[in-house]
Amino acid sequence: MGIFADFDGTLARIVDDPSDATPVAGAGEVLAALAQRLGRVAVVSGRPASYLASRLGDSGASELIGLYGLESWDRTNNRAVTRLPRTAREAGGVDPLGGIDWGGVVENAARRAQEAGIAGMLVERKGLTVALHYRAVPSEEAKVRTMALTLAGEEGLAVHAGKMSVELTPPVGVDKGTVVAELSEGLGALIFAGDDTGDLPAFAELERRRTLGVVTLKVAVRSEEAPAELLCRADVVLDGPGEVVGMLRRLANSFR
Repeated sequence: MGIFADFDGTLARIVDDPSDATPVAGAGEVLAALAQRLGRVAVVSGRPASYLASRLGDSGASELIGLYGLESWDRTNNRAVTRLPRTAREAGGVDPLGGIDWGGVVENAARRAQEAGIAGMLVERKGLTVALHYRAVPSEEAKVRTMALTLAGEEGLAVHAGKMSVELTPPVGVDKGTVVAELSEGLGALIFAGDDTGDLPAFAELERRRTLGVVTLKVAVRSEEAPAELLCRADVVLDGPGEVVGMLRRLANSFR
């Protein structure tokens, strides 16, 4: 069995300043307990892997996958590493970033966004991606989205919508769906819990696995900002990270 969960909005409450997000009480402990009993337990997030490690570093053998699959946390060396998706490894270890310094490209886009001077917009630099948050100034949503599309077109980046934010990422075909596809090989049952548009590719992968006979459970976390499509496609809808941790705790107790 494998359990995969998003971080923000799923294991941690959404906050105005992304740097203030912390997992709800018991999240790390239940992940550790499940990791001792199941085939795979992973947090799959748009956060940098180093950030996840700073918040969930004590969660045992659970895997920490950041930047929608571009990074993972190497517990042995305590550092974030760029991941090679399975398809790239099969192709002979081809660099999934195509040999391009996407970190430099993303930083240039972040600098340009900062210089645009949209009052109240938060530019969150993540290394290989950058998120433009307008939670503090919702009236500027259209302006932020337009700027993001312009930057993406001029810098060759992809655009992903988030909760009160827009994210620019390298266009390398890596997302939460490809992560789940890679990590769930050989598993007979899968659970994925998420709360945002970025979790839809993972839902799609569970739907595909279900047609192959794998037992799957798609869990959506309800909020005023949760996309309607995610809630409609979910098998179970929970109210907030606290309920997610409660569900995982009941599951962990069932293995004792």
